[in-house]
Amino acid sequence: MRTLVLPTDAPTVLGPPQGRWTYADWEGLPDNGQIYEVIQGVLYMTTAPSNFHQWIILSLVQHLALPAKLQGLGYAFTAPIGLLIPGCDPVQPDFVFVRQANAGIIRDRRIRGVPDLIIEILSPNNVIYDTQVKLRAYAHAGVPEYAIVDPMTRSLAYYRLESVGRYAGAETFDEQAQLSFACLPELNLVVADLFAGAPDTTV
Repeated sequence: MRTLVLPTDAPTVLGPPQGRWTYADWEGLPDNGQIYEVIQGVLYMTTAPSNFHQWIILSLVQHLALPAKLQGLGYAFTAPIGLLIPGCDPVQPDFVFVRQANAGIIRDRRIRGVPDLIIEILSPNNVIYDTQVKLRAYAHAGVPEYAIVDPMTRSLAYYRLESVGRYAGAETFDEQAQLSFACLPELNLVVADLFAGAPDTTV
């Protein structure tokens, strides 16, 4: 059977009807450069990100992942990476962090459990996906901290889990602000550093 992949302008792929996709189905998808994710049995696909999107990921690695590694605080990964959490079989966040104390969830080629922090970077064609679909999915799965970087406004929206299934209202940090995440209190992130020096800022 051919399945129409969301968003609806994406191509069709061989697989079960939407709403019935599983991790096993996902594992059978071709390695064709597309990023496939399964949320509540629905298959989603995103295409290759922009240069600016990739630059921001590298900045997260520079300012969060590498300092965390050097200080023995935990482990960071970037997409494509299979993250298996309740309701997501799997998702591939732009940036995911697992504290050292929770390192046991990193096994068998995947992250099999709830990480401490997920960060997504908006693209013009994934705004609703990251701010609504994934927001709900990550809250339902119990991800303690979720952040969304918006290259268009040079800002970061931060969500802290209030209870399973619900994030508190977003706290927005502009380009002049800095913040630290609860799972990485030792590290301060200056929002402007995520965008500084990019050779191509086309969103």
